[in-house]
Formats: sequence, C-alpha cells, structure tokens
Amino acid sequence: MENKLNLVHEYIPLVEARMREQSNGYPPDLQMALDHLLDSGGKRVRPTISLLVGNMIGAPKDRLVTVSAAVELLHTATLVHDDVIDGSLLRRGNPTLNARWSPGATILTGDFIFARAAKLAAETESIELMNMFAKTLSVIVSGEITQLFQSKGLASREDYEERIYAKTASLFEMAALAPVFLIERDETLIQAMQVFGYQVGMAFQIVDDILDFTSDQTELGKPVASDLRQGLVTLPALLYLEMFPDDPDMKKVLAEGNGDEAFIEGLLKKIRQSGAIDTALEEASRYIERGLDALNQMPESKERLALEQMASYVVDRQL
Repeated sequence: MENKLNLVHEYIPLVEARMREQSNGYPPDLQMALDHLLDSGGKRVRPTISLLVGNMIGAPKDRLVTVSAAVELLHTATLVHDDVIDGSLLRRGNPTLNARWSPGATILTGDFIFARAAKLAAETESIELMNMFAKTLSVIVSGEITQLFQSKGLASREDYEERIYAKTASLFEMAALAPVFLIERDETLIQAMQVFGYQVGMAFQIVDDILDFTSDQTELGKPVASDLRQGLVTLPALLYLEMFPDDPDMKKVLAEGNGDEAFIEGLLKKIRQSGAIDTALEEASRYIERGLDALNQMPESKERLALEQMASYVVDRQL
C-alpha cells in the first residue's frame, strides 16, 4: 500500500482529522468510541481510492477530503454493526467496541457514525453525491437483512454476487464514483469510475473470502471459515460444491451448520485440496482485469498508475 499512498500521503491525515472532528461537541463516550475505532488500524483503502480518483480528475481539495472522510466513516459504521451482528470480540486483533459496551450502546454508536458520515456527504453540496450515499447505505443494510434471513444454507452464485455487492462492492463503487460528482458532470467518467469501483470491490471481497479459508485464526482475528460455520456459502465453498455437488459434508453444513471443529477441519481440508481456492482467485483476477479496462479510458497519469497498482494489491494481499 505504501507506493499508492505516496501520492496522497498529505491528504490522509486531513481525512482522519475530518473524521475525528465528527465527535466534537458530543459526549466524551462517543469521542472515545470514535477514537478507538479509528486507532484500531485499517489501510484506508476506500478513502485512498477516492483521493486518487479525485486528484486524477482535478476535484477541489477540501471537498475531496470531506467526501473521502464520509466514505471511510460509512465503512467504519458498517463494521460497528457487523461486529454486533456477528458477536465479534476482536477485529484486526484489537477488541471491538462490541467487546467493551452493551449491544445497544454499540448499535447507537454505529448509528451516530452513520449520521455524521451523512452530514459530511451533505457538506459537499452535491445532490447526486448525497443521493448516492443514501442509496449505498440502503444497499448495505438491505444486504445484511437478506444475509440474516435468506442466505444461510443457500448455495447460489446469484445470491453470493448480490451479497458481496451489498457488503463490499457498493462502498468501493461509491469511493470511486463520489469524487466525480465534485466536478462538472462527465457521463464517460461516471460510467468508467462506477465500473472500476464495482469490479475492484467484488474482487476485494472474493479475496477476503479466500483468506477466510487460507489464513489462520491469529491472522484473521476470528475463527477460520467463519461464514461456512454459519451456513453462508462464499466463493471457494460454492466452487467446491459445483465440483462435488453430492458431498455429504457440504450438504450437512448447509442444512444444519456445524460447530464441531473436527468436522469443519475435515471439510476445510477437502476444499483446500480441491483447487477451488485457485479457481476463486482466478475469478477475482478477472474482476480486476475488467476494472482496469474501465480505468484505461482515463488519460495516463501518476494517479491512474497508482490506482492500477492498488487494484493489483487487492488480489495479492497476504496470499
């Protein structure tokens, strides 16, 4: 990530400062919570995309910092709610807010962060950007509801793609597209950045799902194959099921879920040995290729090169 950040390194502290300002004038507990969340790490991938796109197209600096902060705050709020929904006590090896506060207090904090992200989006004075912010939030929440009530035990490529769009790619799409609404409207640019954000976001989540099978619990900060344990089928498991549709262990975990460690380890071993993970990575790479095709419509620049490098990083990270 360092090479990509070099072009926007002066902006990242400004984005983080804008994010921290959102708790000014509110109760100290909210200030503490926001500081805790922002100090917990994260590579700031989404605001980096916004900053690079904005600089590439000549978006005004102050509004670009504001929209980048809105994007990252929206992402932060989704993580807060995810941790409550999943009962997660660790994220990136650090205690979650959920581990320190009651679920009710944690959810309200997430709501506060959503509201402050919306306020930042409104400060850009772009109606199109505000509409996109509202649409993205609706997609994310709708996706979470669908996952809770409909997706468990469902082995469907369509369901998987809709789920990872809602969970991840919609926010990448917003990160790439939002800066475009800070300059004079350009339909070609809008379409190119929407495609770039979508494709890179889809690849990002596929790689996350691969890492869920290939990393260990220490690296993940949560149990390996956590989605599968909940009956949620991600791409490696889906590809394995396409190869072995009658596998009794897959049928069992989809029908019942199973927390038995020996059973899960056995199924994990079969998925790892099947070639499904390599096939999933190839699919992620195809998403990246389509994203780069869209990006190549832009004139050559150091920012475009950095975005190309970032897209490559998406599929190379920790693999």
